[in-house]
Amino acid sequence: MTEAEIIDLLREYLWTGVWISAPLLITALVVGIAVGLFQALTSIQEMTLTFVPKLVAMLIVFTLCIGFSANLLLGVFDASVARFIAQ
Repeated sequence: MTEAEIIDLLREYLWTGVWISAPLLITALVVGIAVGLFQALTSIQEMTLTFVPKLVAMLIVFTLCIGFSANLLLGVFDASVARFIAQ
């Protein structure tokens, strides 16, 4: 493998990680903003109020996106790792 191939492979892995983590991170951001606005409007400053809704929403999104993530990882494995193993 040349240095260019290694860099391209690492770039592909990084983008795969971004695509896999994006739904969870966006969900945490949206729920965090919503809960923060709710806390600001009601003056409730309970720490579990920020944690529990984020956890539940992220578990739901994870369950919905697990097929997408698995297909993406399988595609990356077939395109890069399996090709180098076969050589």
